[in-house]
Amino acid sequence: MAHAAALPDFHWHCRHTWRRASVNTAWCLTGCAAGDFGTIAFFQLTGIAWPTMAIMILATLNGILASIALETAILSRQMALRTAFKTAIGMSLISMIAMEAAMNGVDWLLTGGAMLTWWVLPIMLLAGFLAPLPYNYWRLKALGRACH
Repeated sequence: MAHAAALPDFHWHCRHTWRRASVNTAWCLTGCAAGDFGTIAFFQLTGIAWPTMAIMILATLNGILASIALETAILSRQMALRTAFKTAIGMSLISMIAMEAAMNGVDWLLTGGAMLTWWVLPIMLLAGFLAPLPYNYWRLKALGRACH
C-alpha cells in the first residue's frame, strides 16, 4: 500500500496524459507491427510449412524485438546508444505483450491465424493500439513512467 496516498489523485480524465500515452503506444505499435507482420508475411510468401501457432509465437517475439530496436534507434538521437538500448529494454513488456496478444488474437479469430489480408490489418492494428493504451495511461498518470 505504499502508493495508497497517490491513488486518490489518480483519474482517467487528463487529455494531456491520454495524448502522450497514445503517442507512446503508436510508436510501440509501429515496431511491434513491423516485426509481427513481417514474420507472418515471410511465411505467407515463401510457403514454408510451419504450424500456425509456431509462426504466431515467432511473430510475437519478432514484434517485441522490432519494437525494442525501433525505440533504441529513436532514443539514440537523444542519448548514447548503450543508454538508448537499456532504456528500450526497460520499456513495459506488459504493454508490448498485451499489444501482440491483441493483434494475434484478432488474426486468429478472423483468419485462423498467421494470415495477413487487406481487411484484417486495420482491425489488428486497432486492437493492438487499444489493448495497452489504458495501461500506458495508468503508468504515466499514476507512476509518472512512460512505456517508452
